[in-house]
Amino acid sequence: MIIGIPKEVKESEYRVAVTPEGVHDLAAGENRVLVQEGAGMDSGFSDMEYSNAGAEIVRDAEAIYGVSDMVVKVKEPSPGEVRLIKKDQIVFAFFHLSSNKKLTEDLLDTGSICIAYETIERKGHFPLLAPMSEIAGRVAAIVGAYYLGINFGGEGLLISGLSGIPPGNVLILGAGVAARSAAQVASGLGARVTLMSPFIEELREIEMNNYFGPHVSTLFMSKHNIMTELPQTDILISAVYVRGARTPILVTRDMVKKMKKGTVIVAIDIDQGSSIETAHPTSHEDPIYTDEGVIHYCVANMPGVFSRTSTVALTNLTLPYIKKIAARGIKVLKEDAEIRTGLNIYKGRISYKKIAEDHRLESFFKQYK
Repeated sequence: MIIGIPKEVKESEYRVAVTPEGVHDLAAGENRVLVQEGAGMDSGFSDMEYSNAGAEIVRDAEAIYGVSDMVVKVKEPSPGEVRLIKKDQIVFAFFHLSSNKKLTEDLLDTGSICIAYETIERKGHFPLLAPMSEIAGRVAAIVGAYYLGINFGGEGLLISGLSGIPPGNVLILGAGVAARSAAQVASGLGARVTLMSPFIEELREIEMNNYFGPHVSTLFMSKHNIMTELPQTDILISAVYVRGARTPILVTRDMVKKMKKGTVIVAIDIDQGSSIETAHPTSHEDPIYTDEGVIHYCVANMPGVFSRTSTVALTNLTLPYIKKIAARGIKVLKEDAEIRTGLNIYKGRISYKKIAEDHRLESFFKQYK
């Protein structure tokens, strides 16, 4: 198979889809691998390293999309990239289509085959989402504490507290990988942390295994409990993920109004729309805004600036799937149930029901069998 790895074009996105080590494995499997010039530079990987690993270095994205059987990316295609995607071409990337109707419709028009990292499921877990969620969770706790500074309009609170001064409160919505990662760092900073989930089994596991020590407590997720906690919350971290679907609104604008002025919201789940009504995507270039007196950090590619760590972590987990697809082509969709869970669009049809429902495009839905 001809596999193309373009340079990412999303603002402040410095990751690359595959490391030189990964390219070496793909080339050793008799695949032809094309890497766009400079694609790995911001992750610390030179064109020479890719060339030595067996890749062909090409100048522009047109050359990648023009001949590749499969294009492997990190983030969803930009409008300019969508125009380059060919009929029957496989695109393997993060898509988050439930929060982007325009992209969904544009990809339907290409006649391509879109396999999403974030919906691939194994025994109830999302293996390709996990490493980026882990990074995002850790970043969320750090940036939340940072933007409490009065110079950003924050309440001027040191989240760890100080001798004779109690620590601040961090409320985390969710109890998955991102949420637990955020709890680990926030509690490590000395904050009082509350993890919320509607799933008692998740909360019981955290409590029974004493994952985080005395600084972290759990609370059943309900509207009443959220409303009770918000007025005393200094950092609210939203880390809710519903497989393949738009994140439901859990915190309305009226609820945000109940928070103290100068507190911080970090929306890890902004890629899927976020559970915070007042959240909208921001970038690393312009990461925050204030709404209802509360600072919002809603960067849609939080791990993107930690590019080397993120690229290595992502490749470690995506490479086995890339190799399977390269070896079997589209036949892998019939043969491998796990990869089939990642199929979002197949040749002009939505193959993932929740995406069709979220955008009211049920007429375009056809389950792949």
